[in-house]
Amino acid sequence: MKISIISEITSYQIAEYKEFFIDGLLQNENKFRISPDDERRSAFPTNYKPDSFTLGAYVDDKLAGIVSFEREGVTREKLRHKGLLFRMYVNSAYAGNGIGRQLIAELIDRVRALKNVEQINLTVIADNENAIKLYTSFGFKTFSIEERAIKWQGNYLTEQQMVLYLY
Repeated sequence: MKISIISEITSYQIAEYKEFFIDGLLQNENKFRISPDDERRSAFPTNYKPDSFTLGAYVDDKLAGIVSFEREGVTREKLRHKGLLFRMYVNSAYAGNGIGRQLIAELIDRVRALKNVEQINLTVIADNENAIKLYTSFGFKTFSIEERAIKWQGNYLTEQQMVLYLY
């Protein structure tokens, strides 16, 4: 299996992105803080700017993984030194092939090229050990744990907040 390309998702690919991500939410409902219905009702998560982008990993021209980034503080100067990594997902058919690692590496490279972004924050469901292991391998560290952060179908999920300081 070979990744043919990691590139930014464009407006022409939104339908493909939505279908891919909703399928992921349906298959992994306890790994995300949003539901499939939330995603169906929401707009595309980023704005096609250097500090607001979504990357897609394609294998043989088929979408295999996604990740998004957005700088915080669009309207607040005091928060512009931070950004958020979110909606990280690799389809289970492609798991274990380094796609998640490549997506995060590309995201970090792009963020490092931005002006004055000093840290990347993320939130992960605390029992998602594979994701936490991947984030930790890039230097992300846990700074907070929120028990009962999510209530879904009568069950509570704990969230873990992590940060990567870029400098």
